[in-house]
Amino acid sequence: MKTCLLGGLGPVPAIGLGMMRFVGCDDPASFVRAALEAGLNFFDHADIYGGGESERTFGKAVAGLPRESYILQSKCGICTGYYDLSKGHILKSADNSLYRLNAEYLDVFLLHRPDALMEPEEIAEAFDELYQKGKVRHFGVSNMNPMQIQMLRKFIKQPLIVNQMQLSLVESRLIDSGLHVNTASENAVMRAGSVLEFCRVEDIIIQVWSPLQYGAIHGVYLDNPDYPALNAEIGRLAEQYGVSNTAIALAWILRHPATPQVITGTVNAKRIPALLEAMTVELTRPEWYGLYRTAGKFLP
Repeated sequence: MKTCLLGGLGPVPAIGLGMMRFVGCDDPASFVRAALEAGLNFFDHADIYGGGESERTFGKAVAGLPRESYILQSKCGICTGYYDLSKGHILKSADNSLYRLNAEYLDVFLLHRPDALMEPEEIAEAFDELYQKGKVRHFGVSNMNPMQIQMLRKFIKQPLIVNQMQLSLVESRLIDSGLHVNTASENAVMRAGSVLEFCRVEDIIIQVWSPLQYGAIHGVYLDNPDYPALNAEIGRLAEQYGVSNTAIALAWILRHPATPQVITGTVNAKRIPALLEAMTVELTRPEWYGLYRTAGKFLP
């Protein structure tokens, strides 16, 4: 199985399972069991997923399983109408997630979104307390640019091992700006401050959210009539490699030398084989760039 090196946590599957929709899973315990049997033992949560019910559902689904058999990640900071990365909120969110997950510790805990009012000294104090009490083993961020990460690192003692960002064949801004350096193209605008390159330099793994989506929550581009050329090329490569269309779309992300970890959103055990297939496909450069162009992108 393809893996990526997640800081001090060590090698983890290159594909993790996002639990945002887990509260709607038909058979939660069976899904978890099927995932673990397939070697997919990384589960990504957040306190807001299902209003906390996704974590609660997962906690019940893993009852009786050895804690060391799976890796737990959760996130905090998004509230209704505002963000909150204060010390008190971080500590309370971590405790609440642990309670719902029926777990003694989180392997990884992320700050879900930048908080304009965040005070890095407070965040450092919260991380110290969670780490010293054994509640959290590793820390990271989500949707943050390089300077925000640097600001936090000035005060935080623990390494930030993850930055979770959106990336897909259609939503490829992290890659676009690097290809269009020194051009007048709109794609040259570095909206995230070269975060992809920064994280590679600093040994921070990019975790990819919504790998099959267009827009943040609009829908999936696979088999979408709005993307005929892209789906035709994905279908051609899927036939060539003898895998599913989903596998090709995910393999495009996994081909990047940043060795990202893809967080998928499926809670359907029947889709697990496609995730495993994705980790077996190594696209060539012409194939990778061909998919990029048929997604509506252009090279300078």
